[in-house]
Amino acid sequence: MSDVLIKVENLVKEFPVRRGLFEKAPADGKAAVVHAVDDVSFEIRKGEVLGLAGESGSGKSTTGRLLLRLLDPTGGHIDFNGTDIATVDREAMRRLRPRMQVVFQDPNGSLSPRMTVGQAIGHPLKIHGLLEPSDRKAYVLGLMEKVGLSPAEFLYRKYPHQISGGQAQRVVIARALATNPEFLVADEPIAMADVSVRALVMELLKKLKDEMKMTYLFITHDLATAKYLCDRVAIMYLGRIVEIGGKNELFAHPHHPYTRALLEAVPIPDPDKRRMGEVVRGEIPSAINPPPGCHFHPRCPHAKPECAASRPPLKDLCGGHFSACLFDIPR
Repeated sequence: MSDVLIKVENLVKEFPVRRGLFEKAPADGKAAVVHAVDDVSFEIRKGEVLGLAGESGSGKSTTGRLLLRLLDPTGGHIDFNGTDIATVDREAMRRLRPRMQVVFQDPNGSLSPRMTVGQAIGHPLKIHGLLEPSDRKAYVLGLMEKVGLSPAEFLYRKYPHQISGGQAQRVVIARALATNPEFLVADEPIAMADVSVRALVMELLKKLKDEMKMTYLFITHDLATAKYLCDRVAIMYLGRIVEIGGKNELFAHPHHPYTRALLEAVPIPDPDKRRMGEVVRGEIPSAINPPPGCHFHPRCPHAKPECAASRPPLKDLCGGHFSACLFDIPR
C-alpha cells in the first residue's frame, strides 16, 4: 500500500477577470485571467507535515483550498488516497469531507457569533451525522480538553466574543478535529496571534500530529515556523513551486535564488550579527500578466537571458530536493 495520501499533478487554477462597463476588450480577444496556481505537482505522505511557504499573492491559500475542493480546479488531478477529488461529483465529495478539514487564518472570521463554543465544535458532527445527539456533548468536551480549552464545561457555553484570541484559535482547531480527519490544511493558523499564543498553538499542532498521526499542509510565510513544524518544505512563487525538499536539506543548502532571499529575510536573534546576502527588490508581479520563463527572473540578481526564454523544470538536486533554477549559483 502506498504511503502517499495526497498526490497533486499539474494543478491549475485560473480566475476570470471581469471587465468594467467602459473597459475595452483585449485586442487578441482572449479574456484576462488570474493565474493563481500554475501547473503545480507534489506529494504529501501519510503522517507528514508539508510546509507551503512564500510571499502573499504566491498562491498558497488557493492551493490549500483546491486540495480540499473548496475551489474547483481549472485543470490537473488531486489524488486523495486513491480518489481523484478534482473530478468526483458533489455527493461523493460530501462523503469525503469528514476525512479532510481546514483551519483558517482568522479564527474570529470563521466562527459564527451566534454559536457557542460547544455548538461550533459539534457542528461538523451534526452536519455529517456522526455520533448520536446524546453523545455529542461528552465527545466535544473531551476534544476541548485535548486542545487545551479548559475548563471545558465553562467555555462550552461561551460565545466567540467572550473568549480570547488564543482560545478562539483552539476552538477552530478542535472543530477541524471533530470528525477525526486524516488530512488537515492549516492556513496561516498563527498569523493573527501574538507571540505567546503562537508558541502554544505550534506546540498543540505538533502534539496532535504525533498523537493522532495527522497529515498536514501547513501554509505559512514564516520559514522559521516551517522549520520547527514541517518535515518537508515547498517554496511557492507566483503560482509555481520553485523549490521543494526535506527541511534540513533545504535550509542548509537552498538552491533557488528566491528561497535564498526568503531565508535571508529571517531575523537573527543576535543584535551583533547581520545578514549579508542580497535583498530581493521590488514587488511580486501581477498574476494576470506573469513574466515569461522563470517568473522570478525580473527580481533575481542572478538572472540571465535564458531565464526569460522558457519555464525551468523542477530538477532533482539530490535525494528528493528539487529546484526550478537553470543555474548552480555559488553562495
